[in-house]
Amino acid sequence: MNRQAFDKYINEAYMVSADYPFESDSETAVYRHKENRKWFALVMHLPKDKFKPNAQGFVTAVNLKCDPLLIGSVILEEGIYPAYHMNKSHWISLLIDEITAEEKIKWLLDLSFELTKKK
Repeated sequence: MNRQAFDKYINEAYMVSADYPFESDSETAVYRHKENRKWFALVMHLPKDKFKPNAQGFVTAVNLKCDPLLIGSVILEEGIYPAYHMNKSHWISLLIDEITAEEKIKWLLDLSFELTKKK
């Protein structure tokens, strides 16, 4: 799944558009709930070596909230890592360019949406 397909899925599934809150970074996008403004996804363009030592180039990483009971098992899968720059007990990072199972990305995105919505 590429970034455009990711954005399209969020727009269609949740009727939410990307928000670009960082003036100095026009590539980092936040997706928030309309009712409580909580983030459920953060998309970043990052150097690969943030996830894989000595790797070259850049990747599209997405931080998603995850059930702490699932984190230990999902980070064992290809393209899923402990969260970059967020609480690693509650968030994970996906390298969406590297995950071939689009349904896995959608499932984790749906989980993040549910975990962050107004209770």
